[in-house]
Amino acid sequence: MSTSTQPRLPHNGRPEQLADQLWNSVSAADEYSATEVVLRALDEGVDPESVLLDVIATVQGKVGEEWAANRLSVAQEHAATAINERVITALSVHPSARTTVTRGRVTVACVDGEWHALPARLLAEVLKLRGWQIDYLGAQLPSPHLIAHLHAAGADAVALTSSIATRLPTAHAAITACQAISVPVLVGGAAFGPAGQYATLLGADAWAPNARAAADHLARGPLLRTHLDHQQIDDLPHLNDQEYTLVTRNSDSLVRTVFTALEGALPVMRTYSELQRERTAEDLASIVEFLATALYLDDDELFTGFITWTAQILTSRGVPAQSLPPALHLLALELKDFPRATRILHVATRTLTTHHPTEAGNTA
Repeated sequence: MSTSTQPRLPHNGRPEQLADQLWNSVSAADEYSATEVVLRALDEGVDPESVLLDVIATVQGKVGEEWAANRLSVAQEHAATAINERVITALSVHPSARTTVTRGRVTVACVDGEWHALPARLLAEVLKLRGWQIDYLGAQLPSPHLIAHLHAAGADAVALTSSIATRLPTAHAAITACQAISVPVLVGGAAFGPAGQYATLLGADAWAPNARAAADHLARGPLLRTHLDHQQIDDLPHLNDQEYTLVTRNSDSLVRTVFTALEGALPVMRTYSELQRERTAEDLASIVEFLATALYLDDDELFTGFITWTAQILTSRGVPAQSLPPALHLLALELKDFPRATRILHVATRTLTTHHPTEAGNTA
């Protein structure tokens, strides 16, 4: 099969038109018409890889955008994703998608704790179209089970995906474990940064921004080990201060303490419903988790980006985001003996109050 990055499309199979049709079906939660759109396109000769990446993946990206803008509920987002997954299954058994294995074997999986499996599934299907033998292991795969599979089945490479940055410490463990048994690792997904900077930091052998680029990378030849001495977890010298470990270990108590203090700082919280209180606690837990990840990577921008995104999400839902700076301030007080943590929290607070005053308010 061709490894060109340019999709093969007949004159009547423009991917943007197909994506619009699929979006209309998916957003209406109409599984049957969604499947019909894709199967009809395949029957008319549209390249299966283009359907996967230029149509289905495009629609899935719009699903995420619409959820972030509060135009889709969580339930609608889950339903749309489930339909896209079933559409991929229908595509995978279409005659035009049946290929002969002409290449080696690749294991594709999500890192432990990563439940967004659709990007990994798209990659697995693209690689099958390119002639690879694929072991697709799905979402949330614990590293010990991944290694056990590799011992039993073998693989020329492992492709790991993650969409959420908080899974990067676990991804590091998986990368290290695979390399320890001499299996090179290609990684991808939003968690690894827009330029793959976290893939490099965590010692992955290769990074790709999307499934097509990953398939092209593997097609160029064997995935060579770039780190002959595999990256040890303690090869990140900033972790010696134990801030990451201590914040992670005490995350529950940090959330409880800050939640209680926030009630005193923001009297409006006393009028919150039980659901609002639960959501506030969940938001605080996410803040602590992203702070811990920023400590693991020693990267202020990861946390600042998350806080800015959180302010935008709250605003899109009509929830005042002015509670964020006080929450960061209270968290910084609890972590006053942690220099890196307080630095990251102060940088994020300045970013909110300086660049996003509408969302965050001016209550530093």
